Formats: sequence, C-alpha cells, structure tokens
Amino acid sequence: MENEKRIPSRLLRGMTRDGSARIVVADTRGIVETARRYHKTAPTATAALGRLLTATSMLGSMLGEKTDSLTVTISGDGPAGRLLAVSDYLGCVRGYIENPAADPPRKSNGKLDVGAAVGHGSLSVIREIEEGKRQTGTVELVSGEIAEDFTRYFAESEQIPSVCSLGVLVAPDGSCRAAGGVLIQLLPFPDPETVDRIEKNVPDISSVSALLDAGKSLEEIAAIAFRSIEFDPFDTIDVDYVCTCSRERMRRGIRSLGAKKVRELFDEEEKENGKRELTAECRFCDKKYRFTEKDFRFASGSEDESKGEVK
Repeated sequence: MENEKRIPSRLLRGMTRDGSARIVVADTRGIVETARRYHKTAPTATAALGRLLTATSMLGSMLGEKTDSLTVTISGDGPAGRLLAVSDYLGCVRGYIENPAADPPRKSNGKLDVGAAVGHGSLSVIREIEEGKRQTGTVELVSGEIAEDFTRYFAESEQIPSVCSLGVLVAPDGSCRAAGGVLIQLLPFPDPETVDRIEKNVPDISSVSALLDAGKSLEEIAAIAFRSIEFDPFDTIDVDYVCTCSRERMRRGIRSLGAKKVRELFDEEEKENGKRELTAECRFCDKKYRFTEKDFRFASGSEDESKGEVK
C-alpha cells in the first residue's frame, strides 16, 4: 500500500442563503479504493463498506471540535456481517467489514445487491464529544442499502429531516471506479418554498456515483441538488482513509489483557508454532505487529501482577 498512488478524496460543504438547509457533497473514490486494497473486498463488499465510509466521512466533517470523533456500526444478519467506520472531525475515516468476501448475486437490474449483503439489523452512531461525553443513537435498518438507513437515523434519532444519497461504482476489474455521496439536512424553520424545490431536485442526485463518473464536480452536483435555490459553498476539504494504529497502541492492547492471559497466549503460540511470539493485526489496515516476551515486563509476584496487569 505504501508504494501505491493514493487517489484524492474531497468534501464540499455549503448552505442555502436563506438558512433553510445545509449540504455536504463527497467524492470518496480514493477512500473506497484504499479500503478495497487493504481489505481485498469483493465487489458487493466494496460497495457496502464504501457507502458506509462515505456517509461516516460526511457526518464526521460536521463535528465541532478537533478532539471529536464519530463511530458508525452496521450490525446485519447478511453475509457481510458487521461493518464499522470511524471518522475524525475533518472527515478522515477508517473502517472494516467482517466478511470482505461477501458478494451475493446481483439484482435483476444488474446492480450490486448491498441490501442482501447487509441483511436485517441495526445502525448505531456514537459521537465522542468533549472529554468523556458520548452521544449514542440506534435505529433498525430500513433496507440495508445504507443511504435509506442513514435517512431513517436522522429522522428518528436526531429529528432532522434529511436526504442522503450514496453510491459506489465498481469497475470490471474490481477496483473503485467512482464513489461519493450527497447529504442535505433541513435547518430549523426552513422556508417552505425552498423545501419544495429541494424535494423536486432530489431525484436528480439519486445516482451520485454516476454523476461523478460522468465528470461532474462537487460544485456542479451541489448546484443540481440546489437548482433554483440561492446557496453558497463555503469550503472544500481534502479527506482520506487514515488508520491511527501503532505498535505501542497494539502493545498496550495486549498488555490490558493482564499478565496471566498474556502468558497463556505466548504458551499457546509456542505449542502451535514453536515460537514464543505474538502477532497483532490491525482490523482497519491489516498491518501486522509482532511481539516477543521482551516487549512485556513481568514482575513475578509483584502487586502489579496480582492485579492482572502486565508492566
């Protein structure tokens, strides 16, 4: 991955001049392609994870503080299993899918069947805001197609009327050809005429990946969504697939299991592989970290070990 060229991804944010609605438009091809390369996803799994990453990036870009973060989990009973994505306040994301090989038969119209891959279940959103504060909301999945599920989440959990369009176009070779999303949310006391115009424009942004594949810019897509409405795009930001794993973070994770459990893990590895060595793999970027007992200090009979801690 280090030697492969990264494809840029961007978000555009804007608002109608009358203060009725705000919009986020995303081109996330680079994010989705990076995730595909990391996880080696099948086409439908690429579409499912890509839609989730796109929506999570757009939501993350709405966070208020640098220390805020957002975690979205889709727990379905389909072959894709559990999907998870995490975003920072800039909209940079990381994520994983439990079964990257999930690829059910296509729909009768030839489109990837993301709903069949996800199945029935729930969508949960956790916002980590300020220090120690957490906001959580959960809704049942509508279709498993993800965009409709986010629309339901906004309506039921946050009471915000919203329009969410997500799309991932997978090329014949399995790579991501286009990916992106549009999120429109009504603000308090919107002008009824503006709302009516947005509703009339919604069908024209239903296939956002097709618009991006056709060469439409984020500004042009926003203009389609807000046709006949005065609005101002107030900024465009670069976003990316960013994993925050590190060797020290992994070491702390193993250490938190406690001295007894860590010794048992080393014993098991020695019995199975003939080496007293542990391998920890990051679920977001598949990077592997190897540890020996020298990476952990065991204070035999000490107060720390009696508490089940490894120092």
